[in-house]
This record gives sequence, structure tokens and C-alpha cells, in this order.
Amino acid sequence: MNDFGNPYRAGAAAAAAFASVLLASAALAAAPEPNISGVWWATTYSPKILVFGGGNPPLNPAGQTQYQKNQAGLKDGSMVDKARIVCAPDGIPRLLATPYPFELFQVPAGQITMLHELNHQMRVIMLDKPLKKYDEVANFTTFNGYSVGHWENQTLVIESIGFNEETFLDSTGLPHSDEMVTTERIRKIGNLLEDVVTIRDPKFYTRDWQARFVYTLRNDIRIEDYSCNDATHRDISGVRGVNEARAARAQGR
Repeated sequence: MNDFGNPYRAGAAAAAAFASVLLASAALAAAPEPNISGVWWATTYSPKILVFGGGNPPLNPAGQTQYQKNQAGLKDGSMVDKARIVCAPDGIPRLLATPYPFELFQVPAGQITMLHELNHQMRVIMLDKPLKKYDEVANFTTFNGYSVGHWENQTLVIESIGFNEETFLDSTGLPHSDEMVTTERIRKIGNLLEDVVTIRDPKFYTRDWQARFVYTLRNDIRIEDYSCNDATHRDISGVRGVNEARAARAQGR
């Protein structure tokens, strides 16, 4: 007779299986957070955000109109890039593209803190908290938004909302609205840190789209003082793409 013909044995087997599931779930819940702390520095830099998978950002007609307006204003001086002229925070995802290093801390418990050298920007991500709704943050928008995070196995997932409209998505003036929501998926790959960010902004884009940023672990350096508009405090010429961007800017491109 097999166990299915014996109700006592079948019940014991089911109980044992259920106990195994509970133990596995408890072990997973008790597993320590992956260690992603340290000083990280971008491997490449581009003034124009690169769409993950190729192509251009999927601007809708309203987004195209705003992008053209931003580019014209930056060119003729009627619009100011506050992140570079008055050193306002860059916003997400532009902050992720900085050619300067940042340090990531996993203390205190329940919090992730990112300290960026550029403009001394700090992001505080509370873990395992609900993401606020648009109506809750509409009157309290900030440059880098309101962020919460959680772990999905080895990946840190950060959701952000509540962005003001005073930032661009990149140095070319790519626009976003105050309705934008970003979702970052951060994971460690050897001595590299990957951050894939998904941008959702139906006011200016036809669909969700992604950008990918990669950083190298650099615990041999420390975050330094940053002087706004002073490019001499740290040599960033070793970051691929920086020299090309400087040459293009010098030629007015």
C-alpha cells in the first residue's frame, strides 16, 4: 500500500512537506543582506543618457516639444542647467551617470544611504516601507525624489516618486514631469555594481524604458570635498567618455 492509501502516512508526509517549506522560507527571510557597501566609481560617462537595449528615449509628442524647448533654452541661455550652474541636485537618473565616485552605506539597519561626491548629494532609501502615492507627495516634491527599497534575493530594488520638474534626465536637457516614477534594480557582479533604472513617465514618454549604469569598487579612494564648478579637485579623465564630452562641449556641441 502506498502513502496515498494510508491517511495517516499521507497526512504525515503533507505535514513534513509543509514544515520544509516553512523552514526554507524562514531561512530565506533570515538570510543577511548582500554586502554592496563601499566606494563605487563609474566605468563610463555619457552626457546623453543611453537607452538600455539601444535606440532613443521613447518621447511622445509632448515630450518631444519639451525636449526641443529645453535644448533651445540651454543653447541661447534663456534656460539654466541648475545642476551645473548653481549646483542643485541632479535628480534621477542623471545622478546615476555622474563621473565622480559615491559611497554606499548599509547602516543603520533598515536604511541604505548613498553619499555622492558631486555636489555632496545624499540619498536616503528606507527599506521595506510602502511607496507613497502621487497625491501624497505632489506638494512635497524634491530634486532626487522620495525613495523606498527592498531586497529581492541578491538585488536591491529602489522605487522613487515625488520629483520636481527642475531637473533633466541627462545633460542634453531630456525632460521629465513631476509624475515620473523610477525603479532601480541594483546588484553586485564581482567587483562591479550594476544599476538598471526603469523610467515611467506617461506625460512625456510612450512607454516605460530603461538605462543601465555600471560602477567599479574603489575602496582605495575616499570621497573628497567638492567645489561647485571646480573641475580641478579630482582627476576624472580616466573615466571613459569624459574627455570626449569635454571636447564636444568646448566646440559647442
